[in-house]
Amino acid sequence: MKKSLILFVALLFGFGLVFSSCVTTSEQVKPNENNFMAPKVTLESFMVPQYDGYWYFSKKAKPTKGDAGDRGAMLPLSFLFNIENKNPYPILLNGMTFTVVVDKEFELVTFNNDDEYWIPAGKIDQVRATTLITVRSALLSLLVTGGFKLKAKKVSPWAALEGWWKGVPEGTTPINLTGCSFSFSAGEVSKVYPYEMVAQ
Repeated sequence: MKKSLILFVALLFGFGLVFSSCVTTSEQVKPNENNFMAPKVTLESFMVPQYDGYWYFSKKAKPTKGDAGDRGAMLPLSFLFNIENKNPYPILLNGMTFTVVVDKEFELVTFNNDDEYWIPAGKIDQVRATTLITVRSALLSLLVTGGFKLKAKKVSPWAALEGWWKGVPEGTTPINLTGCSFSFSAGEVSKVYPYEMVAQ
């Protein structure tokens, strides 16, 4: 009986030492400028979650229902990122931004988000970012920033838009992310890191 009691007490003492050691080690690692390691961010997947074809109606067209206007098909774009926290303490993702580039050179939409996500110490977590473009918004963007490029190629904006609207869901039109940056913080440390990614 005494031997069992001694063994039980010894085991409790041993577990206590291990637990105390873990807590002490955890408490000793505090984030600072010298030990903060840049998270690894990669693009896990890209998808078009909903596709309703390519179409556009000017405000001159009379709708079957509702009000007339310059409107076009929507094209949602969803990106799933892997974020690897190499640090021995949790870090906070508190901002991300990127611009979607279609066909390698045409910037169509910029995504900004300041939602907060905690990434556990030494773990990989996933964050999804979904943005939306319409034929109308893409047309206006082209006319302002990319029209001269299409003109040099002797391609009309309408032909380009139709090709992209069909090619992006099929995976035949290149999609890149440029101007991509993620903001992280831990304790008093705040960092912003740039990334460049190819979606398809």
